[in-house]
Amino acid sequence: MKVTRLPVDPGLSGWNEILPAPEAAEVLEERTTADFLVIGGGYAGLAATRRLSQLHPDARIVLLEARRIGEGPAGRNSGFMIDLPHDLASDDYGGAVEADKAQTRANRAGIDFAGEMAEAFGLGEEAFARPGKINAAASDKGHRHNLDYAKHLTAMGEAHEMLDAAQMRELTGSAYYRSGLFTPGAAMIQPALFVRGVARGLRSNRVRIFENSPVTELKREGAWNAVTPKGRVVAPKVILAVNGHANSFGYFKRQLLHVFTYASMTRALSAEEVRTLGGTPRWGVTPADPMGTTVRRISGTGGDRLVIRNRFTCDPSMEVSAARIARVGRDHDRAFAARFPTLKGVGMEYRWGGRLCLSWNSVPATGEVETGLYSACCQNGLGTAKGTMLGMVTADLAAGHRTELLAEVLALDPPKRLPPGPVTYLGANAVIRWGEMKAGREM
Repeated sequence: MKVTRLPVDPGLSGWNEILPAPEAAEVLEERTTADFLVIGGGYAGLAATRRLSQLHPDARIVLLEARRIGEGPAGRNSGFMIDLPHDLASDDYGGAVEADKAQTRANRAGIDFAGEMAEAFGLGEEAFARPGKINAAASDKGHRHNLDYAKHLTAMGEAHEMLDAAQMRELTGSAYYRSGLFTPGAAMIQPALFVRGVARGLRSNRVRIFENSPVTELKREGAWNAVTPKGRVVAPKVILAVNGHANSFGYFKRQLLHVFTYASMTRALSAEEVRTLGGTPRWGVTPADPMGTTVRRISGTGGDRLVIRNRFTCDPSMEVSAARIARVGRDHDRAFAARFPTLKGVGMEYRWGGRLCLSWNSVPATGEVETGLYSACCQNGLGTAKGTMLGMVTADLAAGHRTELLAEVLALDPPKRLPPGPVTYLGANAVIRWGEMKAGREM
């Protein structure tokens, strides 16, 4: 089939831009063969490549990435690898206890696999660390959300700790927060540094990674043929790790919801601004209300900076305009000013958007979709952990390696069919906007 559209990623991601420029891309400019082909160089694709190389050490593996690794959605998220339930459609992230326990086991398998890659490839704590995370509440309503979520975690048997306003100020340097809910299992990554480091570690004489090599056609002629602008890969088994772009390859039509979220990163803070801010040099908080504002402070490559993430939009075209980025950026500026009034002169250096893929019933789009073609797509807003897990288990499936986790994933229902296009688009954006308005001070 012809691929109907290629990835378009709006704005320059600060995570990638603050890193040193990568080496020149190796572009596919030949016809080559492989035992396994992986399409997509994000969390799912990199994890699948790593897992295949472990299961079949002598196999020839090719990974094709449409852009540069780190430029796409994998290098554009907030950098939380969250182990616990994180349902963006709920008031407090939680759902049914037993289902959430299963989801937590799966997320932790993904985080553990990511940690093993980080250790194997010597990525360091700036790229991957496991300090846990905090749900920050800026209002009484947000505090109640945290209390409700804490009860849910107790029912799940999960450790957690409530932080008061003074503890939140000591951590963040901001007096904005009423309370926080700390959970110890999450990892924090510098997303672009992590995926670029994993890709560098994977490359070998049997694992080849080609960037700026988008697949424009995928067809089965005995083996699978993946055609790029300048080359072709022929392989008997292919893993499609392109998240929402599974639709662009002709799969899961009217089953995937395409959503953008947005972020801004400050310029590097001066030494005086760092002293004025106070707090600790590295931290991250997710909002008590899922539609609120995520904040991270980073320190290391690129200096001391703050990252603001909020706003969601449903965009079936999988594209948004520069004007949209600018409009959302004004919301980021307001959120930043409210939280950090002592940093009045600090502006944003980078603004960007990143694609999410959701399903109506919050399940992945995975499994063997045609003979020898496997999908590791639809990460439901938790691409770092779920994407890694899906890549890992899909590689198990393609390699014929049966595991309990793979069986659990394959037992999930398929993604539900969405309502007709205009209904989905208008309805989803109305629900999103209403949720953002209700979030109030958490935005």
